[in-house]
Amino acid sequence: MEKRSALPYAFRQTLPVLFGYLCLGAGFGLLLANAGYNVLWSFCISLTCYSGSMQYMLVVFLTANPPVTVLYTALMTLIVNSRHIFYGLSFIERFKSMGLRGLYMIFSLTDETYSLLCAQTKIPQTLDEDTVFFHIAWLDQSYWIVGCMLGTLIGNVIPFDFTGVEFTMTALFTVIFLDQWETLKTHIPALVGLAVSGICLAIIGPERYMFPALAVTALVLLALKKQLDGKKEEQR
Repeated sequence: MEKRSALPYAFRQTLPVLFGYLCLGAGFGLLLANAGYNVLWSFCISLTCYSGSMQYMLVVFLTANPPVTVLYTALMTLIVNSRHIFYGLSFIERFKSMGLRGLYMIFSLTDETYSLLCAQTKIPQTLDEDTVFFHIAWLDQSYWIVGCMLGTLIGNVIPFDFTGVEFTMTALFTVIFLDQWETLKTHIPALVGLAVSGICLAIIGPERYMFPALAVTALVLLALKKQLDGKKEEQR
């Protein structure tokens, strides 16, 4: 069967990320502009770093006195983004089969892109699934780059109160979660994530619960992998 262009389909899937990334990226751009950096810095950082939470921290590092060392920055980046280790476990073999595009998929696996890839259970047979994945990944990063640059441009021209912009990420995850809940026949992954996160939050507290919650959730889902794969096949 002849494959149709996957780009329009991928674009529709990424619309929630588009609106979220434009707003959240603009928040980073505003902070960067407030720190005295121009739009070229915003473009280069969002192109090569591409990590929302780490980019926000990077603004603090760039303006720190005394200056933050490269080693400290590297360690903080590893800690902040360590959750991506667990994200990637379920896509290791899949990305290997994508060749050179798989290298970009590894780099671009943000929280939101991971959520969208996991939600692609009903891709039309007329579309190439690997191409859909690739388009979702680069479209998401494009939205982020544009949002960051717009924020920096606005911040360099117009005084702007960006209080509360960081809540955009919470709203974005809520929309993606609800979309997955309505789309997937099995709610096991969502329920596991909610239960484990709630328990870890109650026991460990809000400051340190994220990493243990992700680790336990990943282990539980790996243990349930066969059952979840069976549910996924039933939806095709």
